[in-house]
Amino acid sequence: MALDRALLDWLLDSDPALRWQVERDLVGAPEEVWRATRARVTTEGFGARLLALQDDDGQWAGGAYFPRGFDFEGPEAQPGAGQPWTATTWTLNALRDWRLDAAVLAGTADKLQASSRWEYNDEPYWAGEVDCCINAFTLANGAWLGADVTGLAAWFPEHRLPDGGWNCEWVEGSTRSSVHSTLNTVKGLLSYEAATGSDALRAARHAGEEYLLERRLLRRVTDGEPLGPWVTVFCYPFRWRFSTLNALDHFRAAALHDGTAPDARLADAVETVRAARQPDGTWLQQHRLPGRAWFEVDVPPGEPSRWLTFHAARVLAWWDGEVSGTRT
Repeated sequence: MALDRALLDWLLDSDPALRWQVERDLVGAPEEVWRATRARVTTEGFGARLLALQDDDGQWAGGAYFPRGFDFEGPEAQPGAGQPWTATTWTLNALRDWRLDAAVLAGTADKLQASSRWEYNDEPYWAGEVDCCINAFTLANGAWLGADVTGLAAWFPEHRLPDGGWNCEWVEGSTRSSVHSTLNTVKGLLSYEAATGSDALRAARHAGEEYLLERRLLRRVTDGEPLGPWVTVFCYPFRWRFSTLNALDHFRAAALHDGTAPDARLADAVETVRAARQPDGTWLQQHRLPGRAWFEVDVPPGEPSRWLTFHAARVLAWWDGEVSGTRT
């Protein structure tokens, strides 16, 4: 999907965490150009701001998944309040997604092993806990930072449900997978593969991807009805929330990693992304997940989002290029 010059200039007028990806994936800038921009994530903008907030013990906000002192009975824990996005796991997720050079966080993996414990069961940080989304984030972050997460990697095939996916509520007795949990899990498994070169989890990842593909990223298998109204509501940061755009972003990365063509079952989901494009070529922020954040990295709902426009344009460029026979 070709973007006009004015739209590309608008996307390029952004924080280094986004700009370098626009340069690489939409502009086709020389490698030395986008790598130089990516290096600035450490010293400028969103990345530098998050790095400056790291605690001496390697954590952020004093906690693994929740800030230190979080009141699990208080206002922030009530239905609809969301959750804080300031603790270690969420901050690492953002820095990894922006491809911060892991060398900048040298020593962090050891510090977290020594000082960070999960709020759920007080286990050491890199051992993970019982929630498959949390464990997937931890697996990806550990592989990125060079922590030993081989024990955690073995957890995923053992906890895959009979229908092929995962559900964070398995510990409460759920036996049916969730698209939210499954997407977060396969994203984590792919990150682990890419960082380590190991294919030990590839079969589990492919099984989870098949679970999503059987639903076309859109519909229940049982009756063909939509998974929910949230499926085509796009927001950035993606956080934990499933949407067709978030899922397609993963399937693009997985296809490039595996060296495969797009699965035809993604076609309907692709069209939901295409349909959300505004006349000026942008995509709007449609929602913002509630909860305390260090700072906002994207616009309020209703405004054109550079992040969503980038992700949507990249997905469409991949899909349209592959389908027409021109690899992008």
